[in-house]
Amino acid sequence: MNNAPLSTTDHALSSDDSVARLEVLGGIARQLLDRCRAAGATQAEVSASQEHGLNVNVRMGSVETVESTRDRGIAVTVYFGQRKGSASTADLREESLSATVEQACAIARHTEDDEAAGLADAALMAREVREFDGWHPWALDADQAIDIALACEQAGRDADARIENSDGASVGSSASMSVYANSHGFIGAERSTQHTIGCALIAGRGDAMQRDGWYTTAIAADDLEAAAAVGRHAAERAASRLQPRSLPTGEVPVLFHSEVARSLIGHFLGAISGGALYRRASFLVDSVGTQVFPDWFDLQERPFLMRGFRSSSFDSEGVATRESPLVSAGVLQRYVLGSYSARKLGLQTTANAGGVHNLDVKANAGDFDSLVRGMGRGLLVTELMGQGVNAVTGDYSRGAAGFWVEDGQITFPVDGITIAGNLKKMLGAIEAVGTDVDPRSHIRSGSILVGKMTVAGE
Repeated sequence: MNNAPLSTTDHALSSDDSVARLEVLGGIARQLLDRCRAAGATQAEVSASQEHGLNVNVRMGSVETVESTRDRGIAVTVYFGQRKGSASTADLREESLSATVEQACAIARHTEDDEAAGLADAALMAREVREFDGWHPWALDADQAIDIALACEQAGRDADARIENSDGASVGSSASMSVYANSHGFIGAERSTQHTIGCALIAGRGDAMQRDGWYTTAIAADDLEAAAAVGRHAAERAASRLQPRSLPTGEVPVLFHSEVARSLIGHFLGAISGGALYRRASFLVDSVGTQVFPDWFDLQERPFLMRGFRSSSFDSEGVATRESPLVSAGVLQRYVLGSYSARKLGLQTTANAGGVHNLDVKANAGDFDSLVRGMGRGLLVTELMGQGVNAVTGDYSRGAAGFWVEDGQITFPVDGITIAGNLKKMLGAIEAVGTDVDPRSHIRSGSILVGKMTVAGE
């Protein structure tokens, strides 16, 4: 298979040199594969990447850090039959690349056979490598980034007299390029950008202080929220948390705001991922074809979204991605597998080596305000703390903060509580998903209402 490293049909080349850099990385990858074959490897794969970025942080009107980064790396994996060895380097000199191949081969010769080891099947390789409008470099220098961060923080500090302090504001921009190639003849190249503006502010003083913030992130700088709007939103959130109360222990409906709702989907993904399944360390072992969510719930993987955070024609093994359901009518349709975990389970890869691509959670309700009104009485969660999730049993217990809802209205802030349940029951008890999708993640979900959870407070 002879894929072009990159299609530029939909992208007029500008003054940036990303295409040329990708061609260089592709040439290095091909040379390394040739060396692996010459060393006797029966199969081999190479990943090559470059990334550069700029990050600035300011606090209370002063610059704290300015960081410019440039990273690169080459990773080589070889197979001698079903023995595997890997080595990596950041040095592109001839002697370093040669030593990297030698190290990978030496490791492989001293490892045991693994019946699941090897490249993904050649027939599954992507035959077309496309871009999905993911390359939008930001012509941003340090002075401009500092000005944006200062404006963001100042807008937040000016927005509310109760904002007494700041944890700072930040601006970041990064651009990455990568090539994956293997001895099946596959070579695929990708380039992507991501930009972020964030602010964290402190309201009140002394023991009554409350901290909160906001951020915006996007592939193209034009899609970011305005810096001043980010600061004002951070101020509003921090001030709204002043004078929080606890709650009496009991069972109530819990509405996970969209910015934390995706964590529930993340726990679900962990439970249906290959590593947990073949180790039988998941509460969803042997669950394909069973009802996990309510019968209206759908979860779709969409790897071809334009400007999607995880859009790609191929996974990290070169396997062609495809749009397909994870959950349909509440029933789990498949697991999330790369070729290694698939072989361990006696299944076929789902083109998810390296993780899932963009996920859409189907909404069955209205916007955020209608969800609050519909809940009537319960807890709105806007922040989760701790890692109290047992992936084997599904037991769930995390610190939380948010707001109490009474008669369909947000009434007062809540802090110092724990919410608990079991993920398997929680997923089945989802009553509503809103249309208020948080666009800052590849998991595209609105707020999620769980019918009943234990809230431990006073």
